[in-house]
Amino acid sequence: MGHTLTETLLALETARFHGTGGVSENNRSLGFQPAFIDDETGTVYLSRFPDGRLAPCHLLDGLPAELVLARSEQGPVTQVKDSVVSGFVHDDHFYTRDEAAAMLVSAPETELSRSPNMSRQAVVGMRC
Repeated sequence: MGHTLTETLLALETARFHGTGGVSENNRSLGFQPAFIDDETGTVYLSRFPDGRLAPCHLLDGLPAELVLARSEQGPVTQVKDSVVSGFVHDDHFYTRDEAAAMLVSAPETELSRSPNMSRQAVVGMRC
């Protein structure tokens, strides 16, 4: 498995993918929705606010309790299972941040919107 996903790791991922299709602000207009996949089960979870509304960036707070390992004293999720990976859903397919970044480098915007069968951000404390 990878590293245990925390708010800090999400912030580091966002910094790593800054300026690429691996962050929500650069791929949202193309129909990418921030999401998480549990590699243990293959279940994909769209990123959500704690109240269930879709979130425009990666938030741990909307993940189901069975994925949560730790919360802060104030209640927000601070850590989830190490099998949880951040990425995006586009045309009902999950893409890792690496895959999303590569897709947006290699595919023009119009081609991307017509390619449904391609395979598989948050700053610490950010509340979209």
